[in-house]
Amino acid sequence: MMEKALITEAEVRDAISDGSFTILVNGEPIITPLAASSIEEHGIKVVQSGVSSSGSSGGGCVTCVGCPDEPLDISGRDTQFLVDLLSMMFRVRGFEVAMGVLFREKRLVGFLHLSIGQEAIAVGACSALNQDDYLTLTHRGHGQMVAKGSDLKRMAAELLGKKTGYCQGKGGSVHLADFSQGVLGANGIIGAGIVIATGAAMSAKIRKSSQVALSFFGDGAVNQGAFHEGLNYASAQKLPVIFVCENNQYAVSTETSFSCSTSTITERGKAYGMPAIQVDGQNVLLVHDTVQQAAQRARSGGGPTLIECITYRYRGHWEGETTDLRPESEKALWKERDPIERLKNELISQNVLTVAKVDEIYNGVVQEIADAVRFAEESPWPAQEQVLQNVLSGGC
Repeated sequence: MMEKALITEAEVRDAISDGSFTILVNGEPIITPLAASSIEEHGIKVVQSGVSSSGSSGGGCVTCVGCPDEPLDISGRDTQFLVDLLSMMFRVRGFEVAMGVLFREKRLVGFLHLSIGQEAIAVGACSALNQDDYLTLTHRGHGQMVAKGSDLKRMAAELLGKKTGYCQGKGGSVHLADFSQGVLGANGIIGAGIVIATGAAMSAKIRKSSQVALSFFGDGAVNQGAFHEGLNYASAQKLPVIFVCENNQYAVSTETSFSCSTSTITERGKAYGMPAIQVDGQNVLLVHDTVQQAAQRARSGGGPTLIECITYRYRGHWEGETTDLRPESEKALWKERDPIERLKNELISQNVLTVAKVDEIYNGVVQEIADAVRFAEESPWPAQEQVLQNVLSGGC
């Protein structure tokens, strides 16, 4: 089966800026509508330069799978599994929307970075893991923590700075952690979670457990030294770790095509001798399947995998941002590819769920989130004498 290569506006801009007006692809080109109009307008040629290997058995292979404009294929899937995925995506988005409201009302402590629009990656990836597997998160990590099964009440309490939060209100949004679910922590340092996950995977290998570690990071992290050090060490030691890049195509306001020397982030995985797969990050089923295969490979001693999920965030870099330089046409296009609507509509069209049942599931999630917010608001603040407890170590 011929592999597919996704062509977006980023590739079009590259072709224009380098003066070649040519886009080289490995495999069958799939062109997004926005890119297609630009290709026609500027007379850009799309040239198929060859077909890459599948990457299923060896290291150093690059594969591109899926397109955000294709319909989801739910055939042969367990019905309850599909419903659970939809419910969890409702939960992830609903929690973040609620936190956004609290932030605007100035009831939330610190900064807030939302992943609204990227829910398929969090839910798809976490649904493929075991409870004792490890996660490391970014500053935009609420969704993954919700998807891994963390308690919404304690999460909300932490974001509101309350004593009942996961870190007793001292970590806030950017430093969430839940060791009971294997969540080793969110991190405000770009790329830092990559080496932490690599260390956790080394621990699992030494202990000969069946655990894997998964590190989420954004496209802005792939130019950090931690990315290269982590991938190199993980590959050299054949560690059970999965590197998941949530490529939402912008690091703050810098487009990936302006900051990355390769046309895809997956190419960097090839350089470190590991399978590298670029997938449609708006397809929760595809993300699940890809992570599940990578986890199986890791558990069997096959080593790490790099997965690049092409996605888009609907909100600005941080909640409260007043300037968003992204093109309005681009934002509108990606909202048409909404991962929740995509799955919901397919489940309804295939008679897996009725509209009434979807509403029932959604309303149940809304109530759950409302209960979490109420719990957080009614929880006490940490006492003044506890300000330094569990924060410093040693002789302090």
